[in-house]
Amino acid sequence: MRALTSAGVHVSLGHSDANIAQIKPLLDAGATLFTHLFNAMSQLAGREPGMVGAAFRWGHVGLIADGHHVSVDSIKIALAAKKDRVGNLFLISDAMSCTGTDVREFVLNGRRILRAGGRLTLEDGTLAGADLDLASAVSFMHNEIGLELGEALSMATSYPAGAVGLGQVGSLQPGAPADFIWLSDEIETEATWISGEKIFSKS
Repeated sequence: MRALTSAGVHVSLGHSDANIAQIKPLLDAGATLFTHLFNAMSQLAGREPGMVGAAFRWGHVGLIADGHHVSVDSIKIALAAKKDRVGNLFLISDAMSCTGTDVREFVLNGRRILRAGGRLTLEDGTLAGADLDLASAVSFMHNEIGLELGEALSMATSYPAGAVGLGQVGSLQPGAPADFIWLSDEIETEATWISGEKIFSKS
């Protein structure tokens, strides 16, 4: 961990049932992020904070805001828990390859993935990933959670950029990369630019 962080790698903790005694040395060694809050990690309990508790207190934290991976109430609790703490809560898609297509099912590593109702699951119903783009996550945070739109947009832009030390990415300012999207009033993607060149337009 120290070798990675000393080399400039931003390490994110997740997919682990580690307890707080196992997590703290990783934070001391330079880990600064947590992967998709509440999912595939040890949970917060009265006598054991787990990875969820550590994420609340330390570091930048990714969140899948689709209403399936984390409930509305849990997202609101997370927002309150992270207020004025170290690091920001930011949005991630955790999207699988079918997002944005009309594919209804596919096979990944020999396992059948089913797509229905905005969810991607294994055949036994276990969540297998997300069917989510970031514009939809911003819309969810604004419309379902009630977060101010500017803050929801920051959660998808400047907050994740800052979490990995890319201060000029995720905002429009002189000298920053001209990578941006145009969202409609309904928070739907209308057009996309990369390096100042329009690469997608709905119309």
